[in-house]
Amino acid sequence: MAAENPPEKTGRDGGVQSLQRAFELLERLADAGGEASLSELAALSGLPMPTIHRLIRTLVALGYVRQNTNRRYALGARLIRLGEHASMQFGAWARPLLTELVDEVGETANLAVLERDEVVYVAQVPSKHSMRMFTEVGRRLLPHGTGVGKAILSQLPAEEVQALLKRTGMPAYTEHTFTDPDELQEHLAQIAEQGYALDESEQELGVRCVAVPVLGAPTPAAVSVSGPEGRLTKEAVGRIAPVVQRIAGLMATGGS
Repeated sequence: MAAENPPEKTGRDGGVQSLQRAFELLERLADAGGEASLSELAALSGLPMPTIHRLIRTLVALGYVRQNTNRRYALGARLIRLGEHASMQFGAWARPLLTELVDEVGETANLAVLERDEVVYVAQVPSKHSMRMFTEVGRRLLPHGTGVGKAILSQLPAEEVQALLKRTGMPAYTEHTFTDPDELQEHLAQIAEQGYALDESEQELGVRCVAVPVLGAPTPAAVSVSGPEGRLTKEAVGRIAPVVQRIAGLMATGGS
C-alpha cells in the first residue's frame, strides 16, 4: 500500500507555508532591485538557508527565478506574463479615466491599491510636462506616508488602521511624514470629512499630491494627481480636488 503524502505545513493564517515563503522570496528579490545572493535573501527574509535553497531550486526549475553567471539570483522571465496580465486587468478600465484626469488637470495621475499593509501603484498616466516621475507602477510604500495611502486609510475602521500601523510602524520618508498614530487618526478623520487627502511633501520633498478613495472598489483603492509644489499649488488644489473626486466616482461605478 503506497504511503500517503505528508500534509503541507500551514501558516498561522491557515495558508500553505511553503507557498507563502516562496512568494516572500519573490517579494524580497523585487525589494532588492530584482537580483540578490542567497545570503542577501536570508538576511532580507529571515528564513533559514536550507529553506531558501529548497525554495529557490523550485522557483528556478519553474522559471520564476533565474541564476545569473555571477551565481546571484534574479526574477525570472515567466513572471513577465503574470505581471503584464495583472497590469492589463487594472489598466484596461483605469487608463481611460486616468487619461481624462491628466487631460483636465495637466498633472500625472495614479491608481493605487492597498495590498498586504502597503499601497501599490497599479496604473499611471504621466503628465505632458517634461519632468522626472515621482513614482511608478509597481512601487510599494507604507500608506501613512502617501496621499493615496491616507485616502484609503480614511475609509477603514479606526481599529483596523491602528492594527495596520502597529504592524508596519510609521517611519518618516521626510520630516513632514506623520509618525504619531494619534495625530494621523485625527488627520484621517479630516480627510474623510473633506473627501480627499493631501500629501504635502510627506513622501518626497517638493511634491504635492491630491488623492481620493475609490469607494466600493473590490480592494481598497485611491486615485491621485501628483506634481511639483511649484505647479500644484495650494490654490490649484481647490480646482483639482473636485476633478479627482469626479474621476474616483466614475471608477467606483466602472466608468458608467
